[in-house]
Amino acid sequence: MTTTTLAALVPLLPFLGAAAGLLLGRTAPGFVRPLAVLPPLASLVLAAIVAAHQGGGPAITAHIELTPTGSVPIELGLYIDGFAALVAILVAFVAACVQIYSTGYLRDDPRYPSYAALVSLFTSAMLLVVYSGDLIVLLVGWEVMGICSYFLVGHYWETPEARAASLKAFLVTKLGDVPFLIGLFALATNAGSFRITRVLGAVASGNLHHPTVVALLLLAGVAGKSAQFPLHTWLPDAMAGPTPVSALIHAATMVAAGVYFVARLLPVFEASQAAMLVLAVMAAVTMAGSGLAALAQDDIKRVLAYSTIGQLGYMTGALAVGDRGAAVFHLLSHGAFKALLFLAAGVIIHAAGTNSLAAMSRMHGLRDRIPDAYWTMTVALLALAAIPPFSGFFSKESVLGAAEHAADGGTLHVPGAAGWIVLVAGLVTALLTAAYATRLWLLAFRGRGAEAPDHGRQPLTMTVVLWVLAVPSLAFGGLAYRSLPGWFDGRALTPTLLTSILGTGLAVVGGLLTYGAWQRTTQLAARVPLGAVAAHPEEDAGLVEAEAIATHEPAYGGIAYAPDPADPARLLLGPLRRHAAVGFHLDAVYAALFVRPVQAGASLVRFLDREVVETYVQGAAALPRLLGAAVRRAQTGNVQTYVSALLAGTVVLAVAVVLVATGA
Repeated sequence: MTTTTLAALVPLLPFLGAAAGLLLGRTAPGFVRPLAVLPPLASLVLAAIVAAHQGGGPAITAHIELTPTGSVPIELGLYIDGFAALVAILVAFVAACVQIYSTGYLRDDPRYPSYAALVSLFTSAMLLVVYSGDLIVLLVGWEVMGICSYFLVGHYWETPEARAASLKAFLVTKLGDVPFLIGLFALATNAGSFRITRVLGAVASGNLHHPTVVALLLLAGVAGKSAQFPLHTWLPDAMAGPTPVSALIHAATMVAAGVYFVARLLPVFEASQAAMLVLAVMAAVTMAGSGLAALAQDDIKRVLAYSTIGQLGYMTGALAVGDRGAAVFHLLSHGAFKALLFLAAGVIIHAAGTNSLAAMSRMHGLRDRIPDAYWTMTVALLALAAIPPFSGFFSKESVLGAAEHAADGGTLHVPGAAGWIVLVAGLVTALLTAAYATRLWLLAFRGRGAEAPDHGRQPLTMTVVLWVLAVPSLAFGGLAYRSLPGWFDGRALTPTLLTSILGTGLAVVGGLLTYGAWQRTTQLAARVPLGAVAAHPEEDAGLVEAEAIATHEPAYGGIAYAPDPADPARLLLGPLRRHAAVGFHLDAVYAALFVRPVQAGASLVRFLDREVVETYVQGAAALPRLLGAAVRRAQTGNVQTYVSALLAGTVVLAVAVVLVATGA
């Protein structure tokens, strides 16, 4: 087979697996698991072969015109450069791990066949985005991922949280997709083609008109899909779905699509310094805000969700300073350790026996009960905190090094202010990331909450996947930072001395501060018996709050779980914690600015329709009805009545004539 044929099979195989899984899910359930696992594994092998053939050299391209449009043609095309070849391996690898893991995690779920088929379709759509050489075909994969996320996030549709989260994810991402679509058409109009190579050629030749407007339109879609400020609010709520779905969305699909799109079309954004500055500000606000929000969350999956938002902020920050190699390097590294974090969290939730018990303040004794999750999650958290020699250190330092280079004015098309914004925000986020990673580890594995019932050993398919993902989380960065520049733009990804010292130093400070705050809160919490309320709340305003002192709350199954009052976030954030815990009230702001005015307008329209328009319609119908009733009363069918009326009319007419004649 030719390389292009192998490449075409990479997204096609998961699609065929999804179709077969949906068709055979009820009639032949024994085929569901093989159809879920084998296609992504085959795609992984084929993606690796395609990457070996591509080898970081010239892009592999192929184009077939789908339909003559009379103006701008739409083509089914492949464009596989070094970025696409490596990202496709990541997507297929994470998807295969998620499908294998799900066979154990959802083994008793009656809707597993549809779930597995949707995961395969999700994977196929992302691979289509990665390999596509035509913007319209890319848009198809982009939108298919949106509808797949709607169904997968709402998998537990019996719960109101899942229904609301799936609808919110769909609507918020669609809000960004509308200007995104307009931007794509503007690009194609300027280039005369939807083919990516021709679009980039038009940009290089200066034929892109209004680059700032086009770039900002595209950024709206990227912000929605990759959960960047201000369209990031859907991602934490999406944790209502199954945990393996969260791993897939956060590590390799959906949110990665926006970053990959900007990396693929970075010259379009570099054509406008204003757009690059907007991208830098968006990345900085996203990084710092999500770090504070993650530090205040109690649900382990929401911590990881805000963590994903922040790490995506690092990637968009690298793109804002013009280094797509650093962005994709961090995308690859993050994909491994974030998938591991979510799947390890799934083991924790599975050990508790219900998806609802993800609150870290209720965890106790998990280190000894789930040692595989303990050790692998420790590796992933160290990678997340960018502690050397774990993979996150090398990829995050490549971003900070690129920002430092841009801040010194060494990057063409990038304003120096963008470099400073990304650098400062990245260093602050390094401290916050280490702080919430340390807090998660302490509360999850050394917490003081009431112990949940032991539901036995986890399925082997779940624990094996954790150890498989632990390998790249530990070793990928150190092995890749020397070899990846040849696959990208040739820019060095070696960590620089200054940013390495600053970034690692701040990470260590963040971890130590969190550990010290945890010891302090543990000592103070030890004075308060479980279930009691402190007699002197003023003793430590950072710790003792009325709603935080070991209040027993009922959980599923009639068992009471006592929250752990020894939460270092109370001491670290103080009064800010309340606001950070709800995402700084951004949902409330949106409700006030958009939701309530729209609802008020809808209520006004309903009032006008019912009380004005409908009243007019009913009145217009009532008048003929009344006239008809009056006429109907005169039609009695009695001949004598008709003759009497005729005589009476004749008399009246005669009298009228006489009166008129007399008056004359």
